[in-house]
Amino acid sequence: MAPTRTLREFDGNGVLDVRWAKATKGGTPRRRSVLTVFPWVTEVIDEWVGTFRAQSDTAPRSSALWPSERGARVGPDALGRGFASWRTEVGLPSEIGPHCRRHSYVTHLIEDGYDPLSVQQRVGHTHASITSIYTSVSADFRTRSLRKVLNASIAAALSDPQKDRP
Repeated sequence: MAPTRTLREFDGNGVLDVRWAKATKGGTPRRRSVLTVFPWVTEVIDEWVGTFRAQSDTAPRSSALWPSERGARVGPDALGRGFASWRTEVGLPSEIGPHCRRHSYVTHLIEDGYDPLSVQQRVGHTHASITSIYTSVSADFRTRSLRKVLNASIAAALSDPQKDRP
């Protein structure tokens, strides 16, 4: 099983192919590819597959990346319970749930400069307005974005001294 593939066009980061990803509205779950935004993610998943997954008694008879103790895939309920336990253990607010990871993923892609339309399509949103709800960019990112536009505007204005003359 090779869960990630490294892609040169994504700065050497990988893509995780998800067999049963979020469905489109009214549809069934479908395949999606998830960019591994951080370089370390590919290493962690490869380590999981190469070392730790094999220690599960059910791994040999399951094609799942994260098999349960019964051999089937770990389901949303089990993930939710595990997440809630870890959240409580580290003292995070109860409002934070597994779905927050999806919001973070969208935000990180936008902050890392991926095309918003590509991000929208990657996460299966029909409308850009839905993707914008998922995006919670940092104040630092907003400042950098504004600075970039201002710098470009100032440079353009300074490079054409005849522009404002009659």
